[in-house]
Amino acid sequence: MLLSKGLELEMYTGTSQGATVGLSEKIATKLDGFVREPDSRNVEYITAPLFSYDRLLCALVKPRLKLRNYLSTLGDYTIIPGSTLSLGNSSIFYRSDTNNPYHTYIERTYGTKVVTTSIHINIGISDPELLMQAIRLIRMEAPLYLALSASSPFLDGKLTGFHSTRWAIFPKTPTYVPLFESHNHLIEWTEEQIASGIMQNVRHLWSSVRPNGNRRPYDLNRLELRICDFVGDPVTQLALVAFLEARLWQLFDDPTLDPLHKSNFLSTKGSEDLVALANSNEIAVARHSLEAQVRHWQDGRIILARNWIEEIYQQVLPYAKNHGFSCFISPIKKILREGNTAQKWLQQYETSLDIRNVIKAAILEMAQQEEKLEDQLCQSIAA
Repeated sequence: MLLSKGLELEMYTGTSQGATVGLSEKIATKLDGFVREPDSRNVEYITAPLFSYDRLLCALVKPRLKLRNYLSTLGDYTIIPGSTLSLGNSSIFYRSDTNNPYHTYIERTYGTKVVTTSIHINIGISDPELLMQAIRLIRMEAPLYLALSASSPFLDGKLTGFHSTRWAIFPKTPTYVPLFESHNHLIEWTEEQIASGIMQNVRHLWSSVRPNGNRRPYDLNRLELRICDFVGDPVTQLALVAFLEARLWQLFDDPTLDPLHKSNFLSTKGSEDLVALANSNEIAVARHSLEAQVRHWQDGRIILARNWIEEIYQQVLPYAKNHGFSCFISPIKKILREGNTAQKWLQQYETSLDIRNVIKAAILEMAQQEEKLEDQLCQSIAA
């Protein structure tokens, strides 16, 4: 038995030289399954909820190949890796739909801080209280997924000092999101935020992790992890999903992993200290990713993000083995060994001192990865 899982993937389009170009209106009109974001330079596709990792990997690859084929008919266009406008221009908002009032609000309120790309991982959990418990745990550990996926050390052709510039600048909304103690707590809090105008609608909850479903916040059926930068390699994308699913199976087996029950940080303020700890860890990881010094939510000890990930990996590996997906979680070890995308790009930059060359090489590498996976996986599944 496996949990259902699906991904929402935002990507930039542009030229093979790395310049981002807004093409989402054409893409969304021409290709089924692709939708526009507020800025026309990025486009999104969503996989259906699937239980099988093999089929999910194929569902990640095939739309991207379809998109690449279409882009080639428009000219020298391709998919641009990374989660920020690495080569520019972040000073201008290129609206994809000028008639959409929500997009107007986003542009006026946040500007191009929202013009980033990411991976949103959705895992099916139908019981609302179990879902709240899972969200509490993953909220505390979300920075670790950012550490694994960081891919935005550049902005406007310059170094930023962050490994995830995206999460450093992204306007998390509302500015304070509690650790929801129950489903009713979520419902009451959401209604208050919308009534006060802090949230424009139920979708306007931009935090590292949130509950999702058919009629939020009342009818919920999945956990949505939103913190991950965009990772170009589909195998790595799947490893993040597997790492998350394995951790959730561990939680289901051991409910004491709930931060409300197993943390020394609970005080008279309730869970406020835990929220502050999670936010602090997110900032640290946005800057240093795997090498960030963070505080463990259970006992407050300082630990390197990479070492915390290693600890959890050893704990969840038996669950991945028992449920038959341990091969999909194994690339986590490779990231810990070789570094994430941001770290690799920064190493390349130190050699070439040319951000454009780093991005051009990444564009080529991502295309090659997809073609290889199409040949090896999708054709065998079709057969």
